[in-house]
This record gives sequence, structure tokens and C-alpha cells, in this order.
Amino acid sequence: MSLVWPLPALLTWAAAWALFLALGAAGLPVVGFGLALALSALLAWRGATGMRRLILFAGFPLSLLAAGQVAIPPLAWLLPLALLALLYPVNAWRDAPLFPTPTAALHGLAAAAPLPPGAQVLDAGCGLGDGLLALHAEYPGARLEGLEWSWPLALLCRLRCRFARVRRGDIWRADWSALDMVYLFQRPESMPRAMAKAQAELRAGAWLVSLEFEAVGWTPAARLETVPGKPVWIYRAPFH
Repeated sequence: MSLVWPLPALLTWAAAWALFLALGAAGLPVVGFGLALALSALLAWRGATGMRRLILFAGFPLSLLAAGQVAIPPLAWLLPLALLALLYPVNAWRDAPLFPTPTAALHGLAAAAPLPPGAQVLDAGCGLGDGLLALHAEYPGARLEGLEWSWPLALLCRLRCRFARVRRGDIWRADWSALDMVYLFQRPESMPRAMAKAQAELRAGAWLVSLEFEAVGWTPAARLETVPGKPVWIYRAPFH
């Protein structure tokens, strides 16, 4: 059950402040500041819209500035940049940032793109595992795999999705030839690269499933939209 807005924002800010104050009381204000920002960012990624994610993340640092009672060394403000670089490495900047798959976005996928038990399914760029959770709900008998370049995200995803094999790796260097389905939530700029890889490697009968962004030029086998504004484009090899 989702929380009514603005309760998620209030809980996020309170959690960040609690972490900051606890570590500050332990004599670690800089560490507390960095971890509180990281917690804010982690919780903010669950926001339903870009504006809400910004509100969720910005509440703690802005309220800290407004309070004006806590002395933070200037270099501490570099911690968010270091955490961002750790979570989102430079060589992954051409790909999509962390966009979680909405909970209900893949409802009906199994009916539109049926797979036999034991089918191999890859979430290419699995992030924190929201896509894997949605795929597991649709294909409980499939062999699910998640691939994520950021090692902190891959580790957290592995903890959340123990039913799947989650690895740190490059989705563009991975071999897709043995897969029955590849699911991705990329961005328009990286879709042509995904299309070229799918065209070259996916065998006949395999599925390419893209959340939100269309494979322009291909005819979809089906299209779902259980979450407004988040269409699911379903393609089957050979693509045309």
C-alpha cells in the first residue's frame, strides 16, 4: 500500500535527520552528513515523479542549511559527489540513470509474451531490483538474471532479489544469445544501441521488452500500459 503524499517526504526527511543526529552525537558529523544524504538519495529514487524525487532528496540538506545551527566543514559538501560517482560510474553515463520500474508496470506481460518454465530472462541494468521483482511476479518459474554496472547498486539488488542471479557487469558486453527475454528501461538515446545488440544476438522467438521507450522502426508484438505514461513495448525476434 503506497503512502499518501506528503507522508513519504516527511518520513524521508525524518530518517535522514535521525541518522545525521545519531552519528553527530557519536562524534562523526561529516560521516553522518554524507550517509544522511545517501539515504535521502536512496529513498528519493522511489518517488513517483521527478519533482517528488527532488523534494524527497532536497529536504534534508535544505533544512540543515536553514537551521544554521550545525557546523559542517566545507569539504563535507563534496561527499554527495563522491557518492554519486560511486553509485553511477562515469563509463555508465551514456546509459539510463537509476529509473525504478513502477510496481504495476509489467502486469500482463506474461500473457502478452509467454515463456516456458526455466526460461532465461535478463534485466539489463537492474538498478535496485524493481524490474526483477516485477518480472518475478510475472514469471515465477523463469531463471532471472540482473546485470548492473554500479557495484553498490548490484550489491543492494542482490540482497533484495535473492531469487535472481545478480552480477556487476556491462550490459553491452554481455552475451544475449542464450536469453529468452531481455527487459530494459533505458532512454531514447540508448535505444538504437539496444536494438542493434538485440538484432545481432537474440535468437528467433526471443523477446525484447522496453519500458516507456519505443524501438522506433520495429513493429511491436504487443503494447501494454498499466501505469499511465509508462507503456511497455514488446518485440519478438526476428525484428522488423
